[in-house]
Amino acid sequence: MSDENKTPADQEPELATDAGKPAAEADTAAADEMAVDPVEALMAENAELKDRALRTMAEMENLRRRTEKEIKDARQYAVTGFARDLLSVSDNLRRALDSLPEEARQSADAGLAALIEGVEMTERDLLNQLDKNGVKKLEPEGQKFDPNFHQAMFEVPNTEVPNNTVVQVVQAGYQIGDRVLRPAMVGVSKGGPKEAPAADAAAEAGQTVDKSA
Repeated sequence: MSDENKTPADQEPELATDAGKPAAEADTAAADEMAVDPVEALMAENAELKDRALRTMAEMENLRRRTEKEIKDARQYAVTGFARDLLSVSDNLRRALDSLPEEARQSADAGLAALIEGVEMTERDLLNQLDKNGVKKLEPEGQKFDPNFHQAMFEVPNTEVPNNTVVQVVQAGYQIGDRVLRPAMVGVSKGGPKEAPAADAAAEAGQTVDKSA
């Protein structure tokens, strides 16, 4: 029988069947939701919230550390420019003292001796004030040349010390905190023995070197 010849009564069961499908699907979904254990759901939600809280705490701790470091660096290096300008004053005081021959010092009268002492006291006080503000004078003589802290000006033939040993300081160097304020201008040795590796030096001294270090 064609659809056109069907009576409303004949079409009724078919419509009723189609209308019942969404209701059946809704009942199935509701049953699935009821099947979820509420305790497990709460535990999963609690774990997620705990993870979020831990992440937030870690981020806040990292932010606190970064802020503390930035504040510390700002305080420590705030005087960098001013300290660098003062180094020229210290250099001039040292040049004035070095320009005076030792014989003149020995034979100086009371007035000249007082002047020399005053210049020396001024230099010491200036260096002390710089030291209080984190500016340290480098003492590289006798140390291995380090391009991070030293500037080589010339080489000095010397077979008594290892190569690249600082044997003369032309101009003092300074650092502020862990940064170089001004590298030391130095002369380095040439012609001496090469520096022994750390492991060999330790072996000769009868010490044990930790290879993992």
